[in-house]
Amino acid sequence: MLVVEAKLKNGTPEQYQRLDEAIRTSQFVRNSCVRYWMDNKGTTRNDLQKLCAVLANNKETPWVNKLNSQARQSAADRAWQSINRFYQNCHAKIPGKKGFPRFKKHSRSVDPSASLRVNVERSRDVEYKLTGYKLSDDRRKIKFTDGFKAGEFDLWCSQKTLVYYSEQQIKRVRVVRRADGYYCQFLIDVERQEYHEPTGQITGIDLGLKEFYTDAQGNTVENPRYLSKSEKRLKKAQRRLSKKFRKGKKQSNNYHKQRIKVARLHLKVSRQRKDKAIKDALALVQSNDLVVYEALKVRNLVKNRKLAKSISDASWYQFTEWLNYFAKIYRIVCVAVPPHFTSQDCSVCGTRVQKTLSTRTHQCPNCKTILDRDHNAAINILKKGLQYLGNHLNASTLRRSSGDTSLGIDTERSRSVNGTVGQTETDPNALGESGLWGFSGDIENLSCLVEQGISDSDMERIPRHSVA
Repeated sequence: MLVVEAKLKNGTPEQYQRLDEAIRTSQFVRNSCVRYWMDNKGTTRNDLQKLCAVLANNKETPWVNKLNSQARQSAADRAWQSINRFYQNCHAKIPGKKGFPRFKKHSRSVDPSASLRVNVERSRDVEYKLTGYKLSDDRRKIKFTDGFKAGEFDLWCSQKTLVYYSEQQIKRVRVVRRADGYYCQFLIDVERQEYHEPTGQITGIDLGLKEFYTDAQGNTVENPRYLSKSEKRLKKAQRRLSKKFRKGKKQSNNYHKQRIKVARLHLKVSRQRKDKAIKDALALVQSNDLVVYEALKVRNLVKNRKLAKSISDASWYQFTEWLNYFAKIYRIVCVAVPPHFTSQDCSVCGTRVQKTLSTRTHQCPNCKTILDRDHNAAINILKKGLQYLGNHLNASTLRRSSGDTSLGIDTERSRSVNGTVGQTETDPNALGESGLWGFSGDIENLSCLVEQGISDSDMERIPRHSVA
């Protein structure tokens, strides 16, 4: 699947207001489904789908009938997704909060005369399936044809235009409102595959705050700190916003204008982080055949009140998500390992040297090794990844020699977990790392990569594969 996003331009204020009505109605349907599930024990997904028709025929909520029927079903499906995720977390006995379904704020009130204002700081959307809209022949315009009759908009897209894809490939259309306007996202049924030219390079990366990451070769990538750089402007804008706020009274137009300015500043920081994460992840995947990173528990790390802002500004989780995505697209191996003691252990002799966060240099009293703290951790991370990869190759060899399919790559399980045939996810240990991406057809090539990074004493446990 591929998502192509285009901005909706050249619409009148009345047209955008109608889009707001559609978005608010979609949120109202979703919240109604969540409330119905809370009030009725044993509610199923089919019950929520039936509720959409009940809301459309209800005389107290006539605006629901204006929304496209498939858009109402999409809102119910998304409500059920949050409910099902809550069930899965409970059955898995995940510690902490289980993600109980919550209502979307600023949804449409039952009173038809409710205010049309929406909170532009949060992006909200309405999702159409195959009906409710019509694309022009040149795919440069879109017209919404449901009961709200928002009309025709121009599609401004800086990436690939929709002219490359047929209408049968477009499975979903989502209208999203952000602080700087309205966007249309097209979900296209196309398989994306990129060719990766083998480089013979392997690396491990250590994520940090001083440097965004340091690889096993000692190279570093600067931490841009976008929020810190924009903090002065943000503080000034938020100070002006607080001065315009009137408690217990209707807010003025100047207040809402300033609120939009603050939202746009936050949106700019968010986009800068995303752009940085995509570019760094893509460059790392294109230049290496094996990438190992540490699976950090960001949710736990941000509990440190002194470092929470800096950790959030670094956007480690977003970077690792894009790293895994590009690894699947370019079909390289990406391994996530637990970060335990990677900064404390010596990368040469393995001696554990205790350090505080302020200690930036690793000095081993045993082998007299002196390295940068992050560089030492990156080498340890790479070694862990190579060890897990070696165990994976050994398991694959045992399966091939014994003819047992239970130890190898399970195609059906791979399809259900990752959505792509030939990819599998394993759990080397119970420390909570993300898993290992491998491909059954590349075992011989992967074994060569492992042999390059493991010492001679460990070479005998790496299986040899003869090419037929």
